[in-house]
Amino acid sequence: MNEIHNTPIDLTTQAVGITATLKVENAGSDLVSEVLLAFPDDQAKHLAYLTATNNEGKGKAKSSSVSFPVDVVRPKGMPPSLTFYSVSLPKGLGKGDSLTLDVLAVFAHALQPFPERISQADIQLVVFYETAHYLSPYAVKVQSLSVKLPDARIESFSKIENTKIHGSEIKYGPYENLPPFSYSPIAVHFEANQPFAIAQQLIREIEISHWGNVQVTEHYNLVHEGAQSKGEFSRLDYQARPHVRGASAIRHLVAKLPPRAHSIYYRDEIGNISTSKLWGDPKKTELVIEPRYPMFGGWRTAFTIGYGLPLQDFLFHLEGKRCLNISFGSPINELVVDTLIVKVVLPEGSTDISVSAPFPVKQGQETKFSHLDVVGRPVIVLEKTNVVPEHNQHFQVYYKFSSLSMFREPLMLISGFFFLFVACIIYMHADLSISKSSPSYLAKLQWDEVQAGVQQVRNIFDRCLTAHDKLEASLRDLSRTGDVQACKASWKAVDNLLKDLSKDLKPLLVSLQSSPQAAQILPKVEELIAKERELQEKLMVKHSTVVDSYEKKLSGREIENRVALQQQKITALRQEVDDLLDFIDEI
Repeated sequence: MNEIHNTPIDLTTQAVGITATLKVENAGSDLVSEVLLAFPDDQAKHLAYLTATNNEGKGKAKSSSVSFPVDVVRPKGMPPSLTFYSVSLPKGLGKGDSLTLDVLAVFAHALQPFPERISQADIQLVVFYETAHYLSPYAVKVQSLSVKLPDARIESFSKIENTKIHGSEIKYGPYENLPPFSYSPIAVHFEANQPFAIAQQLIREIEISHWGNVQVTEHYNLVHEGAQSKGEFSRLDYQARPHVRGASAIRHLVAKLPPRAHSIYYRDEIGNISTSKLWGDPKKTELVIEPRYPMFGGWRTAFTIGYGLPLQDFLFHLEGKRCLNISFGSPINELVVDTLIVKVVLPEGSTDISVSAPFPVKQGQETKFSHLDVVGRPVIVLEKTNVVPEHNQHFQVYYKFSSLSMFREPLMLISGFFFLFVACIIYMHADLSISKSSPSYLAKLQWDEVQAGVQQVRNIFDRCLTAHDKLEASLRDLSRTGDVQACKASWKAVDNLLKDLSKDLKPLLVSLQSSPQAAQILPKVEELIAKERELQEKLMVKHSTVVDSYEKKLSGREIENRVALQQQKITALRQEVDDLLDFIDEI
């Protein structure tokens, strides 16, 4: 086979696009059904997008191109360190037949910053390596190469035979009668101040609601992969001369959203970012995203954009199924994505799910639970690496969904509120009190009676202790005034009070003794009564001794000696009575 090549290389963006126009002719006698494309291994690892289409006609007469299948192959007898792709032809080429192909190859991370570190005031230079001779396993009759640069400022480039430069374009060739695998390395070192915006990871979540909305949420982890910034950043210098003191910085990004996009937001982990701008017309909606700070080489940021889309613009009915037709890649211009994950969240109850994508992607499925979900919503997960703007094509998700399932969640809400109101009505009209004839109710009544009786006993003992205090107070008055008759009168009044309290205590004690519920507290009550009576007797004896001593005109020292032993017993008994009262209070 012989080939004729015209190969323009576009270096105006960070995604390098190489478009080769190949006129393939079968010079042999056998039928040819495929065309092999060869790339060096170090270049193939950066290959992000490869397509081959037929080229018929020119200009307005050019017919619509047909894309041919392209697959990785390992043909035998070929040189090592090369990666081969096979373009399958729909119709074999016979002897002397020819076919013109347009082969588009897009490479990510193919431009290397040189120098790798620059200051804020330096311009950004990059270097690109390629071969002036189109690398092919076939003989080449005629071939030429052109390199289109973003600017006419070229630091250096390889000068070989038939090299010309016109402004920002370098041309190599034409070269004729090149043997198979002809290779002539070239390098172009040039100024490229365009931002090298790389999304190390982009997660797009597309959630379908059959109530009329498609919600799209995109989470970006962005890095500037141009020449690394060195030295300090001066905000003053940047604001004074942004195109000089930050020529390669990312100042803003432009996201081209679908028409009629609404409810658009742009935020990061801090909150909403108000430096974005939005405008649109019936054909498009553009969102200008400005980061919180200008991004220089090596700097990173993370943010989220979200927007809603009208359901009728993207969901269609097709052969008994519903079909979602929406774009795959990022809406941001000239963004390269290292890892793109697209999650399509379908309504709960979706079945018979299938995906159609225009290029190979890794597929998976998971489940997401949201409000009122029972079994969860099926989520189709599509993953692809080295995604370039050429991947921003439409893909389709097909599934079956019953319209009646739309009313499941509203009916669940209505049923929930209905049963709640019914439960409230039943609760308000139901008698939930305990039956008066039940054992638990009777036991509660008996315990309430015991508590009331114990409280009355407690009140009587408080009055007894108060009477004891009055006896002690009368003795103190006697020592101060010497009035024996007044002290005897106080003793008589206290004695009468204690007798009355003793009478009041008897029926309460009988009631406690007859109640089974008082079995736990009754021994302590009886012990309290005994201790109080003993205390009462000791106080009366002490009172009589002191009064008798005053009548005999004894001295204060002698009186204290006569009642010292009695006072010790009174103090101990009073402490025991107080402890028993505390114990009864706890029960």
